Parts: sequence; C-alpha cells; structure tokens
Amino acid sequence: MKTFWLKLVFTLLLLVSVLSTSCWAGANVFLYHRFGEPKYPSTNIGTDVFAAQLAYLQENNYRVLSLRDIVSRLRRGEALPEKCAALSVDDSFTSFLTGAMPLLRKYQYPVTLFVNGDAVGASGYLSWSQLRQLVLEGVEIGNHSMSHDHLVDLRPGETRAAWGQRVRNDIEAAQELFERHLKMTPALFAYPYGEYSQELIEIVDDLGFEAAFAQQSGVIHETHQLMNLPRFPMGGPYATAKGFIDKLQMEPLVVIEESPLDPVVRDPQLPPRLRIRIAADGADLRRLNCFVQGDNSCTVTAVDGSDDTFEVVAEKPLTGRRNKYTLTAPGLTDQGWRWYSHLWIQSDAALER
Repeated sequence: MKTFWLKLVFTLLLLVSVLSTSCWAGANVFLYHRFGEPKYPSTNIGTDVFAAQLAYLQENNYRVLSLRDIVSRLRRGEALPEKCAALSVDDSFTSFLTGAMPLLRKYQYPVTLFVNGDAVGASGYLSWSQLRQLVLEGVEIGNHSMSHDHLVDLRPGETRAAWGQRVRNDIEAAQELFERHLKMTPALFAYPYGEYSQELIEIVDDLGFEAAFAQQSGVIHETHQLMNLPRFPMGGPYATAKGFIDKLQMEPLVVIEESPLDPVVRDPQLPPRLRIRIAADGADLRRLNCFVQGDNSCTVTAVDGSDDTFEVVAEKPLTGRRNKYTLTAPGLTDQGWRWYSHLWIQSDAALER
C-alpha cells in the first residue's frame, strides 16, 4: 500500500510539473509493413520513398531513437529530446530484410520489428534464423501476438472469461517462442491491426509489457498512456516523402482527459460522442479542426463555455470496422500544428464482451 501511494504522489507531481510547461516535446513514431512490394498497395512503401524519408531525417538533424529508449524516458519521467523520431515495422515480411535493412544500415538508424509468432517461416515472412541475425545487428523485436487475430473480438459462443484467457495464452505463446528461438523477451507489444480495448490493455499491462503501440496517428508526449501509444502509418496513399515530412513536423495535441476511453462503439447506428480535455500547450484551441474517415464530417463544440473541454461528434454513423476522429490545431505563437487521433472500432463480436 505504501508503494502504491508513493507511485501516486510521484505521478501527480510529474503531471503538475508537465501541466505547468508551455510546450511538450514529442516523439513522432512511424509504422511500416512492406517495402518495395507494390502488389500490396495498402501496406507498401517504395524503397525509393523510404530512402528519401531517411535522408530527410539525417539532413535535418532529427534524433532517431529506438522505441525502447523512448519508452524508458517516458517511464522515468524524462523529457523527450526535440526533433525526436522513431521507426517501427509490423508483421516481419521478408521485404523488411531485403528492402528496408540495407537503408537502415546505411543511416545506422534503430528500428523495432513487431513479429507475430505463427507467421515466422511462412511464405513471405522472415525465418527464425533471419530474425536471429537481425537481433545480432541490433534490431529490437517486439511481440505482435501469436495469431495476429482481432484480439478484441469474442469467438462464437465464447464467454468473457474464456476470451480473456485465450488472449492471454495467445500473447504468452509468442513470448515463449521469442525466448526459445531468440533468447530474449520482448518488452514492447503492438496490437494486431492497431485494435485495443480497455480490457485488452489490462491484459497486456498485467503480462508485464513496458508499453504497447497501436495504429491511431498522433505524437507521443510525456504524459501519454503507455499502453496505447500512437504511430503514424506509412502505407498506401500516406507513404510519400511529403506525407512523412508533414507528419514529422506535427507536435502533440495533449489530451489529458477523454471519455470514453474504450474505442469500441456501443451503438453503430449512432455516431459516437467523444469528450476531451486538452492541456494549454500553446495550441490555438479556438481553431480546432476535426476529421473523420469516409464520406462524413465532424464537429467540435466547447462544453458549457469551457476553453479546454470539448465534445466531438461525427455528422453521420461511422463506416468501416476501424475509424477515428482526428483533431488538429495551429500553434498560438508558431507555425506548427498539433495532432491527436481517437480510434473507434465497430464490431459486433467486440460488443458482446
């Protein structure tokens, strides 16, 4: 009990310290899947585009850190450096080794590769021997589950308790494979498809992971919840040099309260309502913009005349299994923009929990 109160006091002191700061440093983390595989357009990036992105990082003096380094700084309450970026790759396709690694070796940039255990050695995926060699080169391996399933969903006839045990077993099975074949235990987790729920977060946290990453876009900041950290996807139409530079220059729009926390939409027939409280971090909140995917729009309304609390709602019900509300705001005293996204998941199987 004493340890709990000490942790609580430390967290409150850190939050007060950060809230008194006029601006947050952030980490812009990028997510990739395939390299030089144009027949998979939605998850691919051309190697020439990737090369241009890495060259931009070097030419503009960005600090490219490993995800483990960023997470360690966050857990210690240490400020992130200015112009901080990180690179991550999901699914361990062979094109990571053939397309990305030669360029990463050239620039000597760290990278985290999130691996799902069942895919290792399958056609188009890296083998254990290739992964071992990458580990020797310094590539950080993260857990991407065993099955790469939609982990938030219940299976037909499955109870809530059985779901929780199945998900726990799935993630632990992957950990055991990494320990057996790579002689290491991943400290970081990436949710398959970027999908998480509050219950899934609790399982991942309870399994001892230091942090977990999703796929909603945004800039990591010093008060961020460590079990649903954002990344900017770089695939399909987003996988351009200009898109990379635009995202790289984004700063965090620091949301310090949000409701609901869980991204699962409870009534798919209605557009979900999101209430957020935003820190005074130099953003011009009078000029908040809201975006939603698909043929839709959304509005941002101050709650009861507040200058920091807002309700966000789409005009129409959301489309697709995954959608998001993205908020941006310009800076008050600079030319930069702040960015925040909230994930939404529409799934009957997830609702049954």
